[in-house]
Amino acid sequence: MTSINNRVSLNVLMGVFLASILMSCDFTFELPEEGSIPDQTPPSASFAATQNDTDFLQYDFSNLSNSATTYLWDFGDGNTSTELDPSNVYPAEGIYTVKLTASDNLGVTDTYEAVIEVIEPEAPLAIIPDILEAGFEDNSLPDGTGDGRDSWRNDFGGVIQITSSPVHEGSQAAKYPSAGDRIAYQEMQVSPNTDYVLTYYYTLKTDNPGSITVTVVGGGITDLSEVANATLAAFEGTDQADANSYVRVDLPFNSGANSTMAILITNQGVEARVDAISIDLAQ
Repeated sequence: MTSINNRVSLNVLMGVFLASILMSCDFTFELPEEGSIPDQTPPSASFAATQNDTDFLQYDFSNLSNSATTYLWDFGDGNTSTELDPSNVYPAEGIYTVKLTASDNLGVTDTYEAVIEVIEPEAPLAIIPDILEAGFEDNSLPDGTGDGRDSWRNDFGGVIQITSSPVHEGSQAAKYPSAGDRIAYQEMQVSPNTDYVLTYYYTLKTDNPGSITVTVVGGGITDLSEVANATLAAFEGTDQADANSYVRVDLPFNSGANSTMAILITNQGVEARVDAISIDLAQ
């Protein structure tokens, strides 16, 4: 009996001793939650940046992150965002470091940084329209052929005639009989929203009253009934002071939203001539 009591007392003493040791040590235990497993698909942060087409100070960001649920953007100019695919307008040109922190539901994060340079792009050079047979001269096409009027043929009226006298320059000019049934028409490329000046020279005979009209058509036409709604600019020449002296016309126009335009030349009432057509950028 005494032996049993001694063993019990010894066990109690050992328990008290171990408890005192554990209490004297500062242990912190973090036990995993029941059924928890390591994060098998941690987030990976990434993005792409694109300069906006209409405002060079604005950049649009495409989020390319994987396995993430929340995002924190730092655009490098003091602005932040938590959107998935945000945009940011920078205050001025400069170099900025953009940082994206992507996180998942387990609190695991990943960060991706990229440097972007905000700079105003150079404006593209405007197209100067290429007018074929602009002086109505023979063999003036790029391949060395042409009768001075091939590029002006159309389905709107008869083919224009060619005259050798009077001319403004060269040896030939376009001729429009008084019947008004000969029409010149040619399409060409332009830059949209650009200011141009169409320059040409005309003369009218003096035997009958009449005129010659040069019209700049936006986008081209398939029928003369479309002219009114497609006109960018037009000038009706009525100077009949001298049939042998050419009158210069500078006709300004803006191409608007058009990437093509056309020159349409018609006359009425009197024989007319046109020569030396050109287009340049407005100054």
